[in-house]
Amino acid sequence: MKIRAHAESHVVELDDGSQWQIFPGDLATTLSWKPETDLHLERSGERVSSHELVNDADQSRVRVIAAGETWPDGEVKKVLKGG
Repeated sequence: MKIRAHAESHVVELDDGSQWQIFPGDLATTLSWKPETDLHLERSGERVSSHELVNDADQSRVRVIAAGETWPDGEVKKVLKGG
């Protein structure tokens, strides 16, 4: 899939029309993404996110949840603090 829009730093829309919120701790990974970046979506086994977007070129991953959903209570702070 390709990126259709990435206007807000924490939300990405893919060319299939799906929209995903990027985990705050993973935003730096998305700075190199371009519209032509090939991504694919995988289910995540983590408690903090339901899925991961994977960059096909370098296999970097960012944790995501569907746009409009909320992150699990306390999990974001816990993960960002390294817990």
